Amino acid sequence: MSSSLIPASSPFTRAVVNSMRKLYPESLADKSFDNTGLLLEAPFNPARRQKNSVLLTIDLTRAVADEAIARRDSVVVAYHPIIFRGLKSLTLNDSQQNSLLRLAQEGISVYSPHTAVDATPGGMADWLCDIVTGAVTPSNDAAPAIEKSSSQSYSQAVFPQPQPASATPSSAVPHERSTIHPSPPPVPEGLESAGMGRIVTFQTPQPLATIVDRIGRGTGNPGGIPIAIPQSASVDDLKIRTVGVCPGSGSSVLFKAPGGIPDLLFTGELSHHEALAAVEQGSVVVALAHSNSERGYLRAVMREKLAGTLATEWETARKQPENAPAWEKAYADTESAVDVSNQDRDPYGIMIRQV
Repeated sequence: MSSSLIPASSPFTRAVVNSMRKLYPESLADKSFDNTGLLLEAPFNPARRQKNSVLLTIDLTRAVADEAIARRDSVVVAYHPIIFRGLKSLTLNDSQQNSLLRLAQEGISVYSPHTAVDATPGGMADWLCDIVTGAVTPSNDAAPAIEKSSSQSYSQAVFPQPQPASATPSSAVPHERSTIHPSPPPVPEGLESAGMGRIVTFQTPQPLATIVDRIGRGTGNPGGIPIAIPQSASVDDLKIRTVGVCPGSGSSVLFKAPGGIPDLLFTGELSHHEALAAVEQGSVVVALAHSNSERGYLRAVMREKLAGTLATEWETARKQPENAPAWEKAYADTESAVDVSNQDRDPYGIMIRQV
């Protein structure tokens, strides 16, 4: 390694980490299973300084790592932790470890907020609530193009990208909102409603078809919306008063909701038998595929929140620079940018039958 490496991350990287911790306190993450925080701290190399930019992604795949390296980002904020359990080695033979080693070599750090984003008020769970209540309207409703394949019956797999621009506030349908599993104390001041999962209770029951339309528009018009309904019912006839919301894999949260299973379970995935159990009890399930219930939040909410907080955090840091010649150029750089990965996608696409 170059002798010019400093055994600390860059000042800008530290500003990014501080900003994420302010927006999504790590104390709200579910530490019973989760692994959040700064997972990879790359040493600062003044001779080959990275750009003051952040790349947001749900999953840190090889394609996303390539993207961050090409962009010369300082930090990748990956919602899902690329390190979940203890590692006994770091080798190039493992694809995920390969990405981590390459990022470290380039001076790019990795931060993961995961369930802290789920629990924080205004986080991912509340964004899904805003979608089902009509509180946000996407600014671009363009559906993804469908490319034909060589197959005579099916198209190429479609990997829909969620709304390409931020959603704009709208008038929500009157409702009440509560947290299913409140975060244990102590909870940071002002975040008293923090916790896992949300229950939306409409003042007036809503047609299921209307809610499905809101979900489609709010999550970027996916090529299909998996839905499970009671066998004796039809989408057009069902009315929904309560919606249980949980990003990702929601069964452990939604099936333990106070008052029993909600009329509609809106999440990323449930197991086959969990879905059967829900519909047998008269509930409806909308399961978008795990990360498709999460990815749109990066563009609709997190990018703007982090950009604003980071700009303030970086300006504050620049006014009190560390007194060392190696940091001089780093603190002189006034720029800060936050972008969403163009390579991040759910591993599952949809092949649509061509009639």
